[in-house]
Amino acid sequence: MTNEYQLRLLPHQASSEQSIAEYVAKDKGLDVRTITAVRVLKKSIDARQRTIYINVKARVYINELPQDDVYAHTDYPDVTGRPQAVVVGAGPGGLFAALKLIEMNVRPVVVERGKNVHDRKRDLANITKTQKVDPESNYCFGEGGAGAYSDGKLYTRSKKRGPIDKILNVFCQHGASVSILSDAHPHIGTDKLPAVIENMRNTIIRCGGEVHFQTKMTALVADGDKVVGIEATDMLTGQTRTFRGPVILATGHSARDVYRSLAADGVELEPKGIAVGVRLEHPAQLIDQIQYHNREGRGRYLPAAEYSFVTQVEGRGVYSFCMCPGGFVIPAATGPSQIVVNGMSPANRGTRWSNSGMVVEVRTDDVPGDDVLRMMDYQEELERLCWQQGNMSQKAPAQRMADFVNGRLSYDLPACSYAPGVISSPLHFWMPKPIASRLQQGFRDFGRRSHGFLTNEAMLIAVETRTSSPVRIVRDGDTLQHVRLQGLFPCGEGAGYAGGIVSAGVDGERCAERCAQYIAAR
Repeated sequence: MTNEYQLRLLPHQASSEQSIAEYVAKDKGLDVRTITAVRVLKKSIDARQRTIYINVKARVYINELPQDDVYAHTDYPDVTGRPQAVVVGAGPGGLFAALKLIEMNVRPVVVERGKNVHDRKRDLANITKTQKVDPESNYCFGEGGAGAYSDGKLYTRSKKRGPIDKILNVFCQHGASVSILSDAHPHIGTDKLPAVIENMRNTIIRCGGEVHFQTKMTALVADGDKVVGIEATDMLTGQTRTFRGPVILATGHSARDVYRSLAADGVELEPKGIAVGVRLEHPAQLIDQIQYHNREGRGRYLPAAEYSFVTQVEGRGVYSFCMCPGGFVIPAATGPSQIVVNGMSPANRGTRWSNSGMVVEVRTDDVPGDDVLRMMDYQEELERLCWQQGNMSQKAPAQRMADFVNGRLSYDLPACSYAPGVISSPLHFWMPKPIASRLQQGFRDFGRRSHGFLTNEAMLIAVETRTSSPVRIVRDGDTLQHVRLQGLFPCGEGAGYAGGIVSAGVDGERCAERCAQYIAAR
């Protein structure tokens, strides 16, 4: 017999399946020895009051064992010799597109400009050692894309549960913890995600697909208004190859050379609103104390605390973005003369710090001109300005939070997680006034809502610009092909149709389905 219960538990009662079983047995008048298994279906923290509760939906097995798997398996057939499609980019959009193509009996050929997920790790470490960024292998470019070494958060506000559940189950099938199926804010962790990504790549190859690293797309190959493949350069040999097939373009939101090339070739693009600001880092203990209303912080049974803030200042949104409890601030530039920061957390979220992007909405009419790439140029100029303030290295300009709000210099800075180092800088002075002034007012608002949040124990690290794509590659809403070029499927966050790992994965699957239909109809 199985029963499902909606439970409201104290943290220690929800800390393990055994403790949940003991609670259910006592509450329902059962003999705990008859409870043979407990499966947590949903789990969330309610920290609105001083007493913290864990809301748990649990399936309890009584005198029987589970007969089904915890997650749903997807069958991937051998597609050797099947019709071929080219996937440009091995981030979440590209990887899920490739796997879905296999499901649809299409052979994927994945072309990725960066390195595989393990070799890429060495180049990330070199950013701190050398203060320089490899423009082809960094926190944005390489196997797994921007998410591989920058957290692995799987939370999305989308309500389309079916496609989202599919993405989470595929991650579990490739080695992610099954806890992502039940957690309200699922998270794999930057230390765990690389192995999951490698398993996904191995599935593609085992089923007859191809994956080419350090292979950079240089041009689309077209026959009239029909895309029939790509030209790509092997970054090691310099040789150019042609890969044939309809193209799923999933290059990520930082592939500025791709945007420039498409614009130069007359491919229809449009500017898209973005958000820019800073990374705000607090001591994790302080955020735990604030969010859990307890001087002792999280205690033994609670995770590192999260927060979410949003307000309106002078007609523009100011909000927290990509909150990383127990995490690090990382250097996310993709080329020379740039400083860009992002955040990540290991699976245990166990560092001394918690950080979040704190950003201001920038609309297309906030940036003058009619150039289709002007939002990208705005991003790039702010990153260059930040690099100049950082002594033309990867050392990031930083300022204590209260000093920033009050327009004061920070004569010293607290310890922080940003490995390349920080330099005290008057962010309030040199950042664009529409950004700085709105952040100042937003921080005052957040400090009023959450006592202790606005403090000089916290530090702003500049500059956060890569919150989303500054460009949308225009596509047809039904076929998901480019509005003019048949056989070209702009995909994921870089195409302007997703925001984060899960939504990029969902869009990758959708593009793969339409691509398979396009191939079948030829």
